Amino acid sequence: MVNAHDLVRRDPGGDSTFGDARPAWLGRLGHVRNVVRQEMISRQLDRHLRAHPARVLDVGAGQGTQSIRLARAGHRVLAVEPDPDMRDAFAAALEAEPAGVRERVTLREGSAGQLAPVTGGEVFDAVLLLGVLMYLEASEPVVAELAAHVAPGGMLALAARTTTSALWRPAARQDWQAALAAFGEHDLARAEGRDMRYTNEIGAPARADDLGALTGIAAGHGLALENWYGVRIAVDPEELDPPPPSDPRELAALLEVEERLGATDPYRQLGQLAHLILRRAGKSP
Repeated sequence: MVNAHDLVRRDPGGDSTFGDARPAWLGRLGHVRNVVRQEMISRQLDRHLRAHPARVLDVGAGQGTQSIRLARAGHRVLAVEPDPDMRDAFAAALEAEPAGVRERVTLREGSAGQLAPVTGGEVFDAVLLLGVLMYLEASEPVVAELAAHVAPGGMLALAARTTTSALWRPAARQDWQAALAAFGEHDLARAEGRDMRYTNEIGAPARADDLGALTGIAAGHGLALENWYGVRIAVDPEELDPPPPSDPRELAALLEVEERLGATDPYRQLGQLAHLILRRAGKSP
C-alpha cells in the first residue's frame, strides 16, 4: 500500500513535483510544445464540460494556465498546487486578470494524496489532473482520491504519459540507443509487475501508465471512459522546442492539424500525453 504522504515527489527545497527541473519548465511555457499542449487540453475540456458554469477542482494546477482560462469562461475553480514557486507564478498570472476572473479562482496549497483538508470533501463537476500523474508513485490511490471528488454526472480529466509515448519518442527522434534502453526498461517493468520509469525532457524522474490499465482503474472507482485524445503528436519528433509560428495563419493551421491527429486513430496513440475524459454516471445537482 502506498502512503499518501509519499505520493508526491519532493526535492530538498520543499514540496515540489518538478524539483530542480522547475526553472526549465517555467522557461518553456511560451514554446511550441506547451502552447500546443495547453490549447489542445483547453479545446478538449470545453468539448466535455456539461455544466455551465461548472465547479472545477484543478489538482497540481502549476502556473495556472487551465484554471485561469476556465475562470475566464465563467467557471469557478479551486486550484491546488504543492510547489510554492509554482503558486507564486500562478498568483502573478492571476493578478493580471480582471477582478471578475480573479474572484472565480481560489488557489490553495495542497497535493494529490492530501486533498481532504483542502477540499473539505466537496464534490465538483470537473476534476483535473493534467500532466501530473507521471510524477506520482502510483495511479490507483490517486485516481481513487480524485474519483471521490467527482459529482454525479461529473468528469475526471487525466493527462498522463503512456508507455506508448515513452517508447515512441526516442525512436521518432532516431535516438536508437535511447530507444533500445526504453524497450529494455519496458520489458523489465513488465517482468517485475511494475510501471515503466523514465527521465523526462526537463530531467525529472517520471512514470508511464498503460492506457488500458489506467482506464480499468478509473472504472473500478465508478468512472467510465467517455473519450481520450492524443496531445502533442506533430510537434515532438525532434529535440528542438522552438517558439510557435509567428504567422497567425500558420499557428492556426498547426493547432488544427494537432487537434485532428489527436482525435483520430491510429495517430492519437503517438501523442506525448493521453488526455482521458472519465465520466461518473448520473446528473449534476
